[in-house]
Amino acid sequence: MARHLQFTTATDIPVFFCDPHSPWQRGSNENTNGLLRQYFPKSTNLTVHIADELTTVAAELTARPRKTLNWVTPADHLAMLLATTK
Repeated sequence: MARHLQFTTATDIPVFFCDPHSPWQRGSNENTNGLLRQYFPKSTNLTVHIADELTTVAAELTARPRKTLNWVTPADHLAMLLATTK
């Protein structure tokens, strides 16, 4: 994120960067990679997939309940967060 400072200033949300070669610092990222590999094996060329296919996979993943969110889906959790910030 080249403009992480502007993002932090505008949103008051800090941005953190993990150390290289330290997957234990990127738990959610590594978990998401594993979920994506259920649809697309490692080294898959995503340019051969149409946007609708990628959108479908994204929708399925955001509709999947997550233990870290107390079994709420990411989509529902985001909706709750946005509702409380208005």
